Amino acid sequence: MPETQGPKHPFAGGLKSSTLTAPQPVPKLKLDMAGVTYEHVYKRYPGNVVITDMSAEIKDKEFVVLVGPSGSGKSTALRMLAGLEEISDGTVRIGERVVNDVAPKDRDIAMVFQSYALYPHMTVYDNLSFGLKLRKTPKAEIDKRVREAAGILGLEQFLDRKPKALSGGQRQRVALGRAIVRQPQVFLMDEPLSNLDAKLRVQTRVQILKLHQRLQTTFIYVTHDQVEAMTMGDRIVVLNNGIVQQFDTPQTLYEHPVNLFVAGFIGSPAMNFLTVKVGGDGQSMLTGDGFQIPVEERVLSDAGASRGQEVIMGVRPEDIKDVRFPGRDGLPKVNSKVEVVESMGSEIFVYLNIGGKTLTARMDPRSSDIQPGQNVQVAIDTHHLHLFDAKNEKALVSRGAPAAEVPAIAEAQQVR
Repeated sequence: MPETQGPKHPFAGGLKSSTLTAPQPVPKLKLDMAGVTYEHVYKRYPGNVVITDMSAEIKDKEFVVLVGPSGSGKSTALRMLAGLEEISDGTVRIGERVVNDVAPKDRDIAMVFQSYALYPHMTVYDNLSFGLKLRKTPKAEIDKRVREAAGILGLEQFLDRKPKALSGGQRQRVALGRAIVRQPQVFLMDEPLSNLDAKLRVQTRVQILKLHQRLQTTFIYVTHDQVEAMTMGDRIVVLNNGIVQQFDTPQTLYEHPVNLFVAGFIGSPAMNFLTVKVGGDGQSMLTGDGFQIPVEERVLSDAGASRGQEVIMGVRPEDIKDVRFPGRDGLPKVNSKVEVVESMGSEIFVYLNIGGKTLTARMDPRSSDIQPGQNVQVAIDTHHLHLFDAKNEKALVSRGAPAAEVPAIAEAQQVR
């Protein structure tokens, strides 16, 4: 049944039912809460190390997202916390308790999976209550918890339906409700939105954030979608090949990536990269194929970059600007050829050929007259420039400042 049929839940807005036109009191659950700590955790299979020396301290009530490409180890890290995978080395704590050898059912966690994993022959009420019945919870307590969870998620009118009579979004809310009734210390979510269409993903993402605000407990959420990670997480663990690349707030990851991988993974459209050589006679220059960009000598020397060294220059799409508009006079100019223009309404993505490589520029609608095939001059905002070592891929310059002077990068590199 489509999501639009029947009364909408309180999170959806635009309520139609006459009984729901006024703000409704929603029950608040009293949950035990706890932080989570990974200490030098490894996961090994024969001939394969999936997680390498993972350390992360997740605070009580925090919403933390584990993000990375397929095979990065993010789901394995979550499953080790849940007790569904054995820990090869290291320690995992929930609160102050080490849970390495604690059975999953005794860890006081609740998990929401990518597949809704609902019992098709049971009603929504029975799906929500089934786990509590197995734990021999008193009937009155079961009914109280189920109706509280249904109230929070707007499922009251669906309690007598079976999963086949629900839309994808409603089924996902039932899966969330089944976790809520457990009243766990920690909620674990393994790509719960992957099976939903784009519009429903956005709606359910908002519901989960409101749920976190209401319950005020610890959420750990796994996704491969960096947009989900950026919009949902208080902090984000970026994983690649089983190694934690950086653990910080979304804004810090965007502005001060610790290495080339984080810089290219976080942000949409992704950061542009060009290989350049440090040079210049008097004025320091970054020289690429057919262009030169002046930079401060102090920035390069403090970053440890020397003349003749090959480095990778990173530029965010919004830092490539149309030279025709005010405020660009002092910025270095680069010649380019327009390959593709994508109009998004509120902004324009312009794909430019610079030095034989395609770069993406994010421009405002004033640049809507730019057409494919045109030769255009663009300005590079060097105040937000990033430079990375071509060999070890670590950050040398971050947003125009030596990386060593950026506390977030210095601390992250020390940890790693």
